[in-house]
Amino acid sequence: MEFLIPSRTARPADDPIFALNAEAQARKKSGEPVINATVGALLDDDGKLAVIGAVVEALRSVPPEVGAAYAPIAGPPAFLQGVIDDLLAGRPEASLATAVATPGGSGALRHAITTFLEPQQMLLTTGFYWSPYKTLADEADRTLATFRMFDDKGRLDVADFERKLAGVLDAQGRALVFLNTPCHNPTGYSLDEKDWNGIVDVVGRAAGRGPITVLLDVAYGRYAKEKLGETFAPALRLAEKAMVLFAWSASKSFTQYGLRVGALVALCPDAGERARVQNALTYASRGTWSNCNAAGMNAIARVLADPDLRARVDQERAAWKDLLDRRVERWNALATAAGLGYPRYDGGFFTTVFCEDAPRAAARLREDGIFVVPVQGALRVGLCSVPERDIERLVDGLRRATNP
Repeated sequence: MEFLIPSRTARPADDPIFALNAEAQARKKSGEPVINATVGALLDDDGKLAVIGAVVEALRSVPPEVGAAYAPIAGPPAFLQGVIDDLLAGRPEASLATAVATPGGSGALRHAITTFLEPQQMLLTTGFYWSPYKTLADEADRTLATFRMFDDKGRLDVADFERKLAGVLDAQGRALVFLNTPCHNPTGYSLDEKDWNGIVDVVGRAAGRGPITVLLDVAYGRYAKEKLGETFAPALRLAEKAMVLFAWSASKSFTQYGLRVGALVALCPDAGERARVQNALTYASRGTWSNCNAAGMNAIARVLADPDLRARVDQERAAWKDLLDRRVERWNALATAAGLGYPRYDGGFFTTVFCEDAPRAAARLREDGIFVVPVQGALRVGLCSVPERDIERLVDGLRRATNP
């Protein structure tokens, strides 16, 4: 007798990335000189988690009775306003925004999938994507479709995006598009103004065929070459033709991965629609996790609102970003010289090396004590967890593993 429903009987036991990380850590503890480029968290050069001390101070200052109490289902107003201001301060679009708290960025993605797609409908994203996008869609009884991410010149393939978007609209009458930028996971590619102009034009032409929702996953945005608001400014023109969502997360920006503090922000020019979206998202929260982390939201709200504390957080983050930027600079110099194929990469936690047989290449690297994450047609490399001193060995290993 099978008690699980049929669609749940063949679920994998663990996320593949976490499984690779566990193997890498076990081998390192045994004394092997392991390079672990699987971790999606920023580590210092001694392998310790990078933590912004001023955020920890804000957490410790939360009154016990506040941290222990239920938070409002939608999230504390101060937190929600802080998130909106963090994304849109000084822009007229801030007055069009509504938001709901979520457990990290993953919760924001989950709400987008279940609120803006019907069951069995498909989410559209780039050909290279963060693998939990598919997991989230699958768990919500939706599917995932992709468009070719890069054209022959190494730029975003806007033409294929237009073709695939048209196909999605023809098939289901609506579309939800996930764009992970800046510092795309897993490729490191950040959309530039030319890319955005193409996306805006495509969405504008397609908007009359059905409702289109475009979600910007900005989880890594604070580690981009440009300031966060500048990286997606051209995308705000989408709000004239589409619903624009932001998946906001405190995990990377505030080095608090385990705190599980995030938000989904929606731009709704029409006040009536804005109220309906807010109601739908709040209802969805009650029907899933109910309330988010009260202490975490209170602390992050204070960080976002207190100018002195915010300045200290920004200063500490800048120091960690400098460490990461040095790794990126070292990588670009060595990887280019080694002839590795990878996208434009000027900041962020990850880059991706193209190769025909990623699982085979990853297995060869593991034999040499180098751990990366195989994805379709490429290897994801987490420089966020690799000391600068190990990048030369990492590049040399990748060169040998990806060559026939």
